[in-house]
Amino acid sequence: MRKFIAAVGIILSVIFGAQPGLSQNAPSSEAARKAELTAAWQAAGNAGTAGPADIPLIDQATLKIPAGDFFVPKAEAARVMRALGNTAHETNFVGLVLGTRQNDRWLVVINYIKEGYIKDDAAKDWNADDLLKNLKEGVEESNKDRAARGFPEMEVIGWIEPPKYDAVAHRLVWSILGKDKGAPDDARKDVNYNTYALGRDGYFSLNLLSDSSRIATDKGAAHELLANLSYQSGKRYEDFSASTDRIAEYGLLALVGGVAAKKLGLFALALAFVLKFAKVIIFGLAVAGAGVMKFFRRKPRDDSAGGAA
Repeated sequence: MRKFIAAVGIILSVIFGAQPGLSQNAPSSEAARKAELTAAWQAAGNAGTAGPADIPLIDQATLKIPAGDFFVPKAEAARVMRALGNTAHETNFVGLVLGTRQNDRWLVVINYIKEGYIKDDAAKDWNADDLLKNLKEGVEESNKDRAARGFPEMEVIGWIEPPKYDAVAHRLVWSILGKDKGAPDDARKDVNYNTYALGRDGYFSLNLLSDSSRIATDKGAAHELLANLSYQSGKRYEDFSASTDRIAEYGLLALVGGVAAKKLGLFALALAFVLKFAKVIIFGLAVAGAGVMKFFRRKPRDDSAGGAA
């Protein structure tokens, strides 16, 4: 534990520019954010489960995480999200998965939205330009919250991967490129790589946060997790019963923050699509340290033994 705290403290001081010998009591909102981020990662490490492991996702599905991945449950994961400048929706948020290999720099945000069966016929007719326009509007709305909490505002640049829907597996994938508002064109750009698994009662969203220099490699982690998510029998998309089950008020278009979401006033839905991995390098550098690597890999959790390290 002490190794973890010390290592993260050193990393944070390098990233945020803190100088040795700086008073810990210096009144600074930046210092408060650094302290909270350190505490959030520590709590996540204590509560999480290292792969390989089968992770129950509420009452709906199981997620197989491979060796080298680490699952953080809801409460601790929500704290990490807030420390990174994002909002975790209390009802929908399930947890986080992050890579702990030496070169990993990604984080996957898992939500489950239980609003009924999502009709997928709209995938045949959607327009990528319309979808992108409305995503940009959703980000402008989310910037009000970021600015109020002292985080940089964001802007959407364009598609990395336009929406693609697999009608057989009932999986949706799309990705956008973004950056801090007003940042120069050559600045590091953020990537949201969004994947969805539709089910009988709603859908899981697995949003991979990365950056433009790494997405070609990192998106493999998102595809692996999406493939490793299995709905329980009776909860699958094909288990839908038209005579008894609820149908969602919106269709597949809304899952890209597009025209349907705008018409329904679902800005809260759009906000979940564009998240900021503030200081994305923090965790990647942290796991490169031997002490921290050991901390996050110290188990898969053995519940029968109380999860002792």
